[in-house]
Amino acid sequence: MAVTLEAKKRENLKTSNTKAIRLAGDVPGIIYGYQVDPKTVTVNSIELLKTVRDEGKNAIISLQVDGEAVDVMLHEYQVDPLRDELVHADFYAVNMKEELDVQVPIALEGEAKGASEGGVLQQPLYELALRAKPKDIPEQITINVSDLEVGDSILVSDLKDGKNYEILEDETATIVTILVPDEEPAEEPAEEEETEPEVINEKSEDEQE
Repeated sequence: MAVTLEAKKRENLKTSNTKAIRLAGDVPGIIYGYQVDPKTVTVNSIELLKTVRDEGKNAIISLQVDGEAVDVMLHEYQVDPLRDELVHADFYAVNMKEELDVQVPIALEGEAKGASEGGVLQQPLYELALRAKPKDIPEQITINVSDLEVGDSILVSDLKDGKNYEILEDETATIVTILVPDEEPAEEPAEEEETEPEVINEKSEDEQE
């Protein structure tokens, strides 16, 4: 089920108006995609961030634009690195009956046996490429690592396609592995004291005169 978010049409595109929008706690954005003529809008910045945090970046949002509902996904957004604030958002209108290729985050659960025995848990892959209809996109893929011992790994091939989605990743890709702990470094031999090299053919002061 789509999450509802209110939006307003934005007609004035002047820089001064854009600054005023952000000062008011909103973020300017644009809607484009399936059966939608590109249109500029504004949405409440806090509500948008809350939606993404609670529902995930692949959430389907029913964007209410002056009474008209458009099913969208947050395609891209820009953040001011100094203020850590949203400055722009791109909403992509989706066809709810058509499959999409998306990246879904991987979440590990449980404590690996190997890690508790001194092994090092490493996760090379943090997202999975999936294909699914918008309503069937999972918020995340959860993998239990409790039974992993030192030397064990979980590959993409160990996962199964979901009921309503297809995994697109290379089957040989490693998702998580428990590495053998590093061996204690061998002690280096003590360095011998350096002796001043003997100077050959050095003339004495008497010979130099």
